[in-house]
Amino acid sequence: MTRLLGRSPQTIHTKVKRGTVTQKRKQSVNGKTYLYFRDVYSAAAGQAAYDPLHEGTGRQPKWVNSKDFIDWADERLLSERWSPDAVVGYAERHKLFCEDLIPCTKTLYNWINAGLMRTKNIDLPEKVSRKPHKAFEPGPRRRKILGKSVEERPQKVEDREEWGHWEINTVVGPHGEEDPALLTLVERHSRFEWLILIKNQTSQVVYQAITQLINSLGEEAERLFKTFTSNNGSEFSSLTKAVSSVAEVYFAHPYSSWERGTSENQHRLVRRYIPKGESLARYTQVDIDRIQQWMNDRPRKLLGYATAHEVFVKAWKNEQKTA
Repeated sequence: MTRLLGRSPQTIHTKVKRGTVTQKRKQSVNGKTYLYFRDVYSAAAGQAAYDPLHEGTGRQPKWVNSKDFIDWADERLLSERWSPDAVVGYAERHKLFCEDLIPCTKTLYNWINAGLMRTKNIDLPEKVSRKPHKAFEPGPRRRKILGKSVEERPQKVEDREEWGHWEINTVVGPHGEEDPALLTLVERHSRFEWLILIKNQTSQVVYQAITQLINSLGEEAERLFKTFTSNNGSEFSSLTKAVSSVAEVYFAHPYSSWERGTSENQHRLVRRYIPKGESLARYTQVDIDRIQQWMNDRPRKLLGYATAHEVFVKAWKNEQKTA
C-alpha cells in the first residue's frame, strides 16, 4: 500500500490515526437495546485534526520578507516616478536585492493594488489605458506635406539599429503658438531626449533654436544628426533649411502621429511634470533640464533596463571610433 501511494508507512499511519473516529450504533432486539461501537476512517475528521496543528506554517508570501525592496521601490515610484516594470527590471539588472525578494512586474502591481505599499494606483500614470489608433489609409490630404515623405525614409531608420536618427516635435501650452513651448528631439535608437524651451512655437523661433543648436555642436553635429522625422506643422516649415548642412528631413503623413511614435511616447513622460493645460511660462531652461535628466536616467524595459543616457553614450563612443 505504501509503495502504491508513494508515501512512507509512518505518514499513512499518522493520517489514519488522526482521521479515525469511533461510531456508536444502536440496535433493538426483543425489546432490548444494544449498543455497538466501531472505529472508521473519516477524511473530514482527519483534515479537522490537521488544520489546527499547521496554522502559521507553510510558505509565506514574498512581500513578508521583502520590506527592504518595498521601501526602495516606493522611493523610486513616488520620488523618481519610475514605472513598476522599470523598478523590477533595474533591481534585477543591478542585483540590488536577493533574487528571492524581487517580485515580477505583475506581482508588484498586485502588491500596489492590495495596499501593501505606500504607492497607490493614482501614483501610476502609465496605468491609464491607451487608445488604439487607426491605421493610415492613403487618400486626400488635408494638409500639405512640407518635404520628403516618411515613406521615403531608409529602412535603417525604421529598424532603429543605426544611431543618429531623430524625431522632432513640440510640446505647447494652453494658448497656442504664441505661448512658450518645448522643442523636443528624441534619438530613435537610444530614446535619448533633448528638451529646449522656446519663447513661442512660430517657425522663425523654431528655426533659430535648431540652427543655434547645430552651430553650438560644430563639426560634431554632422555625426550626431543623420535624419530628422517631423510632423507637418507650420512651425517646421523651415526645418529642412535649418538642418540641410547636416541631415535629411522626412515628414510624417498629416494626422498620423503614430508615425512619430517615439516622440509621442516621450511626450507622455514630459506630461508627468508639465500637465496639459499648464503654461510653460513658469518654467526656466534649468527646470526643463531637470525633466530631461530624469527622462534620460530612467531605466527602460525596451533598452534591457539600461537608461537612454547609457545607450546614447555607448553609441556615441562607437560613432567616434568609426569616424
